Amino acid sequence: MKRLLLFRHAKAVGQASKSGDRGRPLNERGRADAPKMVVAMQHAGYLPDLVFCSPATRTVETWENAAPELDEKPEVSFVDALYLASPKTIAQIVRAAPSRSNTLLVLGHNPGLEEFAQAAVRRPQSDRERDCLESLKNKFPTAALAVIDFDVNDWNDVAIGSGALVDFIRPKQLNG
Repeated sequence: MKRLLLFRHAKAVGQASKSGDRGRPLNERGRADAPKMVVAMQHAGYLPDLVFCSPATRTVETWENAAPELDEKPEVSFVDALYLASPKTIAQIVRAAPSRSNTLLVLGHNPGLEEFAQAAVRRPQSDRERDCLESLKNKFPTAALAVIDFDVNDWNDVAIGSGALVDFIRPKQLNG
């Protein structure tokens, strides 16, 4: 089994940033939400052994604010192609992950991340999956996390529409 964690960057400053879209940093809420989400991930046992992160400032800062909360530090790669990636590009990046990794975290942007998450999951087979999918389809907000399990031994075998949506966590669900 392979577990995919799709983590949208935390809340960033608005489009008026002097450094353009790619250089937009996190705002105060984003700096607070990122570590809370990783604490929730760790508490639930969603621990990545590999991270693929977009090189945009807001994704890098999301990781920098979140990573200190992890007990074990995963390998991190900054992947240029993840910046505003399409669902197709995200699928290619996931399929290229090394098979030694069992839990891959992809830290990226909407709309590609949300569209990929919706395409990657199967028809719900439980009330829990159905509830998670409804929540995901409603909105994939900043700092949200989708947890998708694939019944494969190699990332290259990940097929669209075959993942089990195990969890979908929004920052608003977290206390403190």
